[in-house]
Amino acid sequence: MRTDLRISWDIPATPPGLAGRLERFMGPGKSRSETVVETVGLLGCAALLAAGVWSSGAARDWSTAQLVVVALAGLDLIGGVLTNATNAAKRWYHRAGPAARRARLLFVSAHLVHLAAMGLLVLSGDLGWILGNAGLLLGGAVAVEFAPVQLRRPVAMAVLMAAVLINQFWLPVPMALAWFAPLFFLKLLVCHLVPEAPLEAGRDD
Repeated sequence: MRTDLRISWDIPATPPGLAGRLERFMGPGKSRSETVVETVGLLGCAALLAAGVWSSGAARDWSTAQLVVVALAGLDLIGGVLTNATNAAKRWYHRAGPAARRARLLFVSAHLVHLAAMGLLVLSGDLGWILGNAGLLLGGAVAVEFAPVQLRRPVAMAVLMAAVLINQFWLPVPMALAWFAPLFFLKLLVCHLVPEAPLEAGRDD
């Protein structure tokens, strides 16, 4: 038994109203250290993404609407990977009860909007790309969510790799957008859907 680690599934109470809904969306009871890592990671990775996209030259040819879609998608995916990997999010989205499963699948399904926005506005109406990735997302989500709990992590990793490879060879995008598929499927299939124990450092009695 590991005495230096402990698992805590306790979800703290949240305030009423909009503040409570936002806290539940992000994961109630987020620690200060989790917030620091999220903030630093988001700022650092967003800066790297912006520099990479700009250096590719593609952004100079995009319209204002296209730039807005790409910027919002990048921020949402980077922030989402970090947020969904926290103990706070794991406790909330993987709490007991059928409502949690519905919430997870609805969260994943809502990201079809991301695919539609990218495909229609940035990729000039590429319906093949939209439908292909929509199928990968929904099929992958079902495979992960309904796999035996002890297999969900490797199933999620397998689906993630398959989705990235399919995008690389059969659903290609310009180099400036090559980050989208890996971050998209990492956020949803691995960080969001995989139930992982909220580990904390053990405390001496």
